[in-house]
Amino acid sequence: MISADTILFALMMVTLVNLVRYLTALRSLIYVMREAHPLLYQQVDGNGFFTTHGNMSKQVKLYSYLKSKEYHHHHDEVFTAKCSRVRQLFILSMALIGVTLLAVILL
Repeated sequence: MISADTILFALMMVTLVNLVRYLTALRSLIYVMREAHPLLYQQVDGNGFFTTHGNMSKQVKLYSYLKSKEYHHHHDEVFTAKCSRVRQLFILSMALIGVTLLAVILL
C-alpha cells in the first residue's frame, strides 16, 4: 500500500515541475512579446516583470490579456502559440496547486 506521505510528495513534485514549466514559458512569452507586440511589452513592464520591484498591476494586465484571449487577433503565429501555451500551463498549475492543498488538508 502506498503511504499518504508518498502520494503528497509525488503530487508536490508534479506541481513544482509544472510551475517551473509555467514560469519558463512565461519568460519565453515576454521575450517574444518584445518583438511581436511592443506596446503590450511596455504595458506589462517587460524588463521588470520578474524583478522584485515589478509592478503588480502591470502583471495583472498580462493575466487579463491572456484570460480574455485577446491574442487570437494577433498576426504573429509564434506569439499566439506562446500565449496559448502560457494560458494552458497557468490553468494546469493553478489546478495542481488546488489539488495539492486539498490533499494536504485531507491527508
